Amino acid sequence: MFGWAITFLIIALIAAVLGFGGIAGTAVGIAKLIFLVALVLFAISAVAGIVRGRNPGI
Repeated sequence: MFGWAITFLIIALIAAVLGFGGIAGTAVGIAKLIFLVALVLFAISAVAGIVRGRNPGI
């Protein structure tokens, strides 16, 4: 998930350097959205792990 966010961020940076404002803005928006979705999924996974009280192999 973070790989996609980084990919769209790189696309946005390249588009910004080349002067494609609309494409750069769209790519940045997509990168932000994917990053936020990844953070939310991580938080849900962390909370679920705490609630279950799973022992990490100790």
